[in-house]
Amino acid sequence: MRANCSSSSACPANSSEEELTVGPETHGSLELVFTVVSAVMMGLLMFSLGCSVDIRKLWLHIRRPWGIAVGLLCQFGLMPLTAYLLAISFSLKPVHAIAVLIMGCCPGGTISNIFTFWVDGDMDLSISMTACSTVAALGMMPLCLYLYTWSWDLAQNLTIPYQNIGITLVCLTIPVTFGIYVNYRWPKQSKIILKVGAVVGGVLLLVVTVAGVVLAKGSWNSDTTLLTISFIFPLIGHVTGFLLALLTHQSWQRCRTISLETGAQNIQMCITMLQLSFTAEHLVQMFNFPLAYGLFQLVDGVLIVAAYQIYKRRLKNRPRKRNPDCAEVCHDKNSRETSAFLEVNEEAAGISAPSGPADHHRALEPISHIVSCE
Repeated sequence: MRANCSSSSACPANSSEEELTVGPETHGSLELVFTVVSAVMMGLLMFSLGCSVDIRKLWLHIRRPWGIAVGLLCQFGLMPLTAYLLAISFSLKPVHAIAVLIMGCCPGGTISNIFTFWVDGDMDLSISMTACSTVAALGMMPLCLYLYTWSWDLAQNLTIPYQNIGITLVCLTIPVTFGIYVNYRWPKQSKIILKVGAVVGGVLLLVVTVAGVVLAKGSWNSDTTLLTISFIFPLIGHVTGFLLALLTHQSWQRCRTISLETGAQNIQMCITMLQLSFTAEHLVQMFNFPLAYGLFQLVDGVLIVAAYQIYKRRLKNRPRKRNPDCAEVCHDKNSRETSAFLEVNEEAAGISAPSGPADHHRALEPISHIVSCE
């Protein structure tokens, strides 16, 4: 596979002037939308999610970074490899293959934090993974891109957006630090901020996605292969991340968290890198992939959250349907035991060895007690 599109008249990026005239306008509008709105969204969202972080649990993850290590392996091991295999398997055009690979090498995005909250995941681990993957991207992005493109003949040198990585870290750490402080000083008020922030954050994510799709309508093409990859890529990330976390004996709560962190990539960083590395002619062909990926990762995340909430509700309502007479007696016990099934005590898990099959069996024990109400 060769990525040299600089002089070939057959290259799709050089095919017509009519297509290229759309580039600068769309590029400028998108830059304004994703820079301003995303910065505001990230700051408010991370502040509200920071209100859910317990400083003791966060320190526990830092002291015993087993979950973070598994997450980084998924982020910079599985995702770049998946991107490379997809580009080869679908025989992508060089200009598209580079865009897919850059997306796979990007760190995790903040959208995973809001999805983690809605599936009762480990927020301390989620925010730790987002911060650590962003820091690791300073070295892992150029390393992964070099390893997977050394045999490709690139017409342009790939430029790592170090400034964008730094801005992402600032927008992540400062609001989260304030959120942690608010949670420490005013725990009751922090719960209200967290609920409001989760809803507002979800709305803002939807607004940014819709705005990006509408403003970029001129750059969409009919390449169904690229759209197919942008749909299955985040799904593969979610599934492989969950399986690797399961194989390393992480708790169910951590498995959900690592799964969402793996499939959710930093779209803005990918777009910035494309802008810094390629000309407007090539961007016309590349720009639609990160936008499509961002749309489909939002759709996938919403579907995962909806499936989990339905499962959670059915699990809580199951005893009442079986025996209504003891519903009132068993209601409080049911709620506590269902929560114990859905959310594992991460503090105890950090002190002991990583949970194995026996631990998962014990996590399922409350179900037998619920059935005994019949």
